[in-house]
Amino acid sequence: MKQLLLAGLLSLTTLAQAQDVGYRTPPRAIADLVDAPLTPRISLSSDGKWMALLAVQAMPTVAELAQPELRLAGMRINPRLNAPSRQSYATGLMLRRLEDGKDMAVLNLPQPTLISDAVWSPDNSKLALTIANNAGAEGRTELWVVDLNNFMARRVAGVSLNAVFGTPFEWLSDNQTLIVRALVAGRGAAPSTTAAPTGPAVQENVGRKTGARTYQDLLRNPTDERLLEFYATSQMVRVTLDGKLQPISQPGLIQSAVPSPNGKYLLVKTRHRPFSYTLPVSGFPLKVEVYDVATGDPVKTLADLPLADEVPTAFDAVPTGQREHGWRADVPATLFWTEAQDGGDPKTEAPIRDKMFTLTAPFMGTPEEFAALPLRYDGVSWGNNSVALVYGSRWADRKEVTWRVTPGALPSLQVLFDRSSQDKYSNPGTAYTRRNAQGKPVLLTDAGNKTIYFLGQGASPEGDRPFVDELDLATKKATRWWRSEAPFYEVPLAILDADKHRLLTRREAIDQNPNYYVRDKSGKLTPITKFANPYAAFGGAFKKQVLRYKRADGVELTANLYLPPNYKATDGPLPTLMEAYPVEFKDKKNAGQVSGSPYAFTRVGYGSPIFWVTQGYAVLQGASIPIVGEGDKQPNDTYVEQLVSSAKAAIDEGKRLGVVDPSRVAVMGHSYGAFMTANLLAHSTLFKAGIARSGAYNRTLTPFGFQGEERTYWQAPEVYNAMSPFNYADKIKTPILLIHGELDNNSGTFPIQSERFYNALKGHGATARYVVLPYESHGYAARENVLHMLWEMNAWLDKYVKSPATAAAN
Repeated sequence: MKQLLLAGLLSLTTLAQAQDVGYRTPPRAIADLVDAPLTPRISLSSDGKWMALLAVQAMPTVAELAQPELRLAGMRINPRLNAPSRQSYATGLMLRRLEDGKDMAVLNLPQPTLISDAVWSPDNSKLALTIANNAGAEGRTELWVVDLNNFMARRVAGVSLNAVFGTPFEWLSDNQTLIVRALVAGRGAAPSTTAAPTGPAVQENVGRKTGARTYQDLLRNPTDERLLEFYATSQMVRVTLDGKLQPISQPGLIQSAVPSPNGKYLLVKTRHRPFSYTLPVSGFPLKVEVYDVATGDPVKTLADLPLADEVPTAFDAVPTGQREHGWRADVPATLFWTEAQDGGDPKTEAPIRDKMFTLTAPFMGTPEEFAALPLRYDGVSWGNNSVALVYGSRWADRKEVTWRVTPGALPSLQVLFDRSSQDKYSNPGTAYTRRNAQGKPVLLTDAGNKTIYFLGQGASPEGDRPFVDELDLATKKATRWWRSEAPFYEVPLAILDADKHRLLTRREAIDQNPNYYVRDKSGKLTPITKFANPYAAFGGAFKKQVLRYKRADGVELTANLYLPPNYKATDGPLPTLMEAYPVEFKDKKNAGQVSGSPYAFTRVGYGSPIFWVTQGYAVLQGASIPIVGEGDKQPNDTYVEQLVSSAKAAIDEGKRLGVVDPSRVAVMGHSYGAFMTANLLAHSTLFKAGIARSGAYNRTLTPFGFQGEERTYWQAPEVYNAMSPFNYADKIKTPILLIHGELDNNSGTFPIQSERFYNALKGHGATARYVVLPYESHGYAARENVLHMLWEMNAWLDKYVKSPATAAAN
């Protein structure tokens, strides 16, 4: 009995040690890569004269992540700041003049500086900033304005911002006035979260079909409802730079307040009760109104839309009634919106899916039909009375169409592009817009309105080669101005002068950190930034080779191969780490297209597998895993077969090159890549170990669709069951490391997915380890957690992949 008791105590001690290992750090080479210098973000003025350089905040600590946070209606709120929590702030600001590269320091910024928004005024003479102030017993979110006449920053006094729904201000076209969403004065104390409940939380449905996908951070009880109203309620206020404040309307859950181009009206969208415990705030009832900016009075109620709980779960499904309200960007004050013509259900046969309508100030007339679309509305780019572009799409066959419309004439649709959204090689790019004098984005055209311009990624068989095209609207013929050339990867960001073909580009190479340049028609490059290579201390670059190979069914695949810096062919095959993320396709040809550029600079993010080249591993990064379902077939009908075949093809290609040891390969993935990892271990013997981070493993817990699957569990139970590695936990004999953020906020990847999968694995005697990272969301942020995650992964790989014989002996 004494021996049994001792054994039990030892087992408990071992378990306790496994549960509380403390924070660990990976090998120095990996940790140093995590701490490599960050490159500033930029914001360009619309006239192309100034570039704002925003210093990027370093990784937060776990203590910072542990600050109070509310998780309400699909949002995460910092209650001290009335702003989104877990923001990545800019910690400094400098202005650089593009003409001569001269830098101007911004004076009088608060210290510390925590900038979340930076928005240029319509005339680019000022830069408005949202700055977090954590000082004192109560924090607040402040509005600051930088004047480019003296480069002085000053706080707009008398107003604290409510940024729960995002950027809390908008410039008016006079360049002196902003509309802000402000905290309501005298709102009192926050509702108590510790008071005893007055009754149970109850939900009821009577005969209505109200299926919903799986969401996180939803409201749970009346206390959550009161907290949402307290923290998300704001008051619209008209603020002038000389300090005058004028409230507009009544307080409410104001999601957005957007001024008309002429600055006379506000389009206001407000969420309201009844709330839902199964939908995020984006599904709550929505009131859409127009207000007069000068008087603050309501002018027109456009719609009061009900709770969107009866919308079908199909990807192209939309609510009935008005939706997608906005301003025509190119005229003083004309509203537009869209209305479904098929009841919002893509499975309903209908020659016209959506109609667009417009209504001009003073908004008393009858709305005019602007466009009747055979596909679901997918956006609009306004230009002028001669040209606008309307976009439509259909998920079932991945079809997308771009139409040209002439707003000043009898509306009609002229097809510019008709293609598959998954055909990267035929992508014409994105129509280029530039802010007009009112600060609204409009299509850039030539003087005669005969030409528009496109910036494209330029996918091709040799990799991405970004480009700039001009398109003749009459002939639909595109003429290429410029295309990125080897050995650089160069991306066009802005057209500075269309007549002179002057561009702002971001240029990089395998061993050159991305930097910004002005490029002219002759090909002359003028450097604007000189950001240093963050990996100079590590040899300057991670060199990659783009592999091209085929799987058994003939689908072409690619992967990026990284090898240790001093690797020689005579070193022979290496232990290998493969990383991937499956993608669904409706066409084998599109599935085999090449992505990425062989000349892009490799930046190693926290989730990258590339860290392990420093530890002597070969790395197959971004191995393509296309899941194809052509015609009437759905991709996921043969998910497992295609998954295993793709992985085998990658390993076989590495073996053929002599760099991959097929007996020592691990697979890793994050989110849907974690789901992939578990399935590969359940249905193949290709790998020595697996690492699955923040995944979902039981698809019955996401029964109304997941990832690219829009069928429900009850429509395709065999697919859900076959794709759930939880159902095959007894088949997994390969060591698997599960990692999950404690506070995952991603739809479907609740931490319980990893918890229950781990329990199933250990219940069947699998070799498994389950690591929960404190306070982390779906993406990991805290430095301690990231370093510990990398330590866990490195230890797992070394034990089960690099030295499998040693692991077996243990």
